[in-house]
Amino acid sequence: MQQLLEQIAEIVGRDHLLTGEAVRQRNADWFTHSPCEAAAIVRPANTEQLSRVMALCHAAGQPVVTHGGLTGVVHGAVAAPDELAISLERMTAIEAVDPVGGTLTAQAGVPLQRVQEAAAEIGMQFPVDLGARGSCTIGGNIATNAGGIRVIRYGMMRQQVLGLEAVLADGRVISSMNNTMLKNNAGYDLKQLFIGSEGTLGIVTRAVLRLQPALPSEQCALVSVPSFEALTRLLNLAPRRIGLSAFEALWNSHYRLMTEESGAHTPPLATDSPFYAILESQGMDTERDAEQFQALLEEAFEAELITDAVLASSEAQRQAIWAIREDIEVLVRTLKPMFSFDISLPIPAMETYVEGLEQRLAKAFPGGARLVTFGHLGDGNLHIMVTVRDAAAECRRAVEQLVYAPLAEIGGSVSAEHGIGLEKRDYLHFSRSEEEIATMRLLKQALDPKGLLNPGKVLG
Repeated sequence: MQQLLEQIAEIVGRDHLLTGEAVRQRNADWFTHSPCEAAAIVRPANTEQLSRVMALCHAAGQPVVTHGGLTGVVHGAVAAPDELAISLERMTAIEAVDPVGGTLTAQAGVPLQRVQEAAAEIGMQFPVDLGARGSCTIGGNIATNAGGIRVIRYGMMRQQVLGLEAVLADGRVISSMNNTMLKNNAGYDLKQLFIGSEGTLGIVTRAVLRLQPALPSEQCALVSVPSFEALTRLLNLAPRRIGLSAFEALWNSHYRLMTEESGAHTPPLATDSPFYAILESQGMDTERDAEQFQALLEEAFEAELITDAVLASSEAQRQAIWAIREDIEVLVRTLKPMFSFDISLPIPAMETYVEGLEQRLAKAFPGGARLVTFGHLGDGNLHIMVTVRDAAAECRRAVEQLVYAPLAEIGGSVSAEHGIGLEKRDYLHFSRSEEEIATMRLLKQALDPKGLLNPGKVLG
């Protein structure tokens, strides 16, 4: 190991090879804040340096784990003491912005928020938006196929990537950075192999991202909804009346905790409704869009789809509404110790699933279980937070079984947008068939035959 580290230091510079206490001072992930245990952290400045580092690691049989913004919640960036962490924190250049073609070329370490700001400077937008926008990186977003609040209109990260560059396990560089056009049907679309692969097939280093026209008009409202049936009818009605860009559903368990119980946020609406929704639209004509948005709310009132509403009249009010949805730290603090889940399932099955999960938790942990639910309803994604006031491993495994097992019967997924990492690896079979998992293993064997890239993650 020491000889390998000396060779790596010659490539990246000694200041960019961290060892000892410099490694331990860093977190392995945002959720647990546990210290990084890697043998060293390597910080290459560019693709060429990373390629040379990986060639050395491949020759030495040295496993590596890629680090981006470390905002993941499935332990996908956890490195063992005999592994090296590859941090892309120095690769933060936005290399090109093309307002005519509507593209932006960025290195993998660029934070999502910087990409959004660069797009805004030319009158465009990058529509992927997450609560961790200031910390998460483009490479991490690609590796996990990130979603966020605007998937309902613009799709996942996969839909935003036109081309990418990645370093393979043996140091070879595969590049499809020439894909700056929207249509390229020449053979296999190899970039898709790396999107959502969580660093197990290659390390993404650069990407060509698709931008969208900026929509200056933005309308936002928080509404109270009397039933789940009304919630789904509202979801069906909204895109027929407005340029819907987000539809976030909050169960009472979430809304009450974030406002009345925690005191973290002033409740804009009474806390006694079973459901709430945040609706947001984007458009080009502020006056017309405001009229259409108001008309939607009035129609929803008349149809008894909503019982109350608050319409944001300023950016500060809009941010206050979204803070109720995005302030995850309040959930972590209030529910600690907490188990977090990110699942996908058919919308019609959601109400029964959540009710059934509450019953299963109450039976398994009498008097000690609590469930908090919210999510991106329009794309079938729910975030489930559970506390049983005990963080023991056997409690976690019991809760995971209660959450995941029913998904197989209703065609759901154990991961909607957070990935598999280590945390969900044992439950992948609930969402993928034996044939699918076998094909995944074939791809892994073909691209990383020594199993050096993010070992143990996703497939084990």
